[in-house]
Amino acid sequence: MAKRWTAPTPGPIETWSFDDVEVPAPGAGEATVRIRAAGVNPADAKHVATARPGATFPVAIGYELSGEITAIGPDTVGGSGELAVGDEVVAFRVQGAYATDITVPARDVFAKPSSLSHAEAANLLLAGTTAAEMIQVTRVVEGETVLLHAASGAVGVSLLQQARELGIRVIGTVGPDAAGSADRVRRYGGIPVAYGEGLRERVEAAADGAPIAAAWDAAGTDEAIDVSLELVADRDRVVTIVSPDRAAADGFLWIAGARPESARFRDIARARVLELAASGALEVPVSRTFPLAEAVEAVRFVMTGHPGGKVALLP
Repeated sequence: MAKRWTAPTPGPIETWSFDDVEVPAPGAGEATVRIRAAGVNPADAKHVATARPGATFPVAIGYELSGEITAIGPDTVGGSGELAVGDEVVAFRVQGAYATDITVPARDVFAKPSSLSHAEAANLLLAGTTAAEMIQVTRVVEGETVLLHAASGAVGVSLLQQARELGIRVIGTVGPDAAGSADRVRRYGGIPVAYGEGLRERVEAAADGAPIAAAWDAAGTDEAIDVSLELVADRDRVVTIVSPDRAAADGFLWIAGARPESARFRDIARARVLELAASGALEVPVSRTFPLAEAVEAVRFVMTGHPGGKVALLP
């Protein structure tokens, strides 16, 4: 028997249940993984908070994990090639990572970068592929300057590092009293500016005469979007991951993992994000870990909005 967290019905995280479950033996094209760490993301709670199209309850919680292969079905090849029992792997775009063991499609299983711990690897791909898509849809190229909102968050930190690899200059917003956040932005190659009154002027001063070619919004505030639209000439080069209503009203881009075009891109982007991590070009700062049994507390900590890094559950 394995243990797994499930949302029995739409509702808050306090309604989730921690259950004993049977883990099916892997069939053709599947692998069973003993989970060493599960990534904790705001989407884990948001996607089961209310009824939505395509969600059939009960829903097993968690989209990304790191662990070890314990069984492989016949005729099975992983996302990064051949698999063997005992291999350390990551899996992303799976359902039910908040568990001790899981059987998943092998196409979603990849070799774990040896440079990352299990807690780090379990938090690599959701933020990393989201960041990669934000870069792709805004068509940013080497030498351009971009405005990034919520630069010290999980997606922001991945964006900073991926942009640095591409030679893109990033001005990133942080809290006006968040010295640690500003230091994190500098560490990963960005130029921190405080949000709040006068943000546009501070961004223009940091740009030092360079045009703001694009804007990446992971904050969703009206201020962030208003300043982005004021500074970026082409609305097709402004993207949000948190404010679909403003995107529809103001004619700029919105992406989300549940959208088919985003899902297709992020599946493809997994390999490149893993390559960056394996080369040492992409780090995953982890601020805290929780035992698997304390998943509700872990999600509540992440949902405060300022966890200071990624959070992992350890079975």
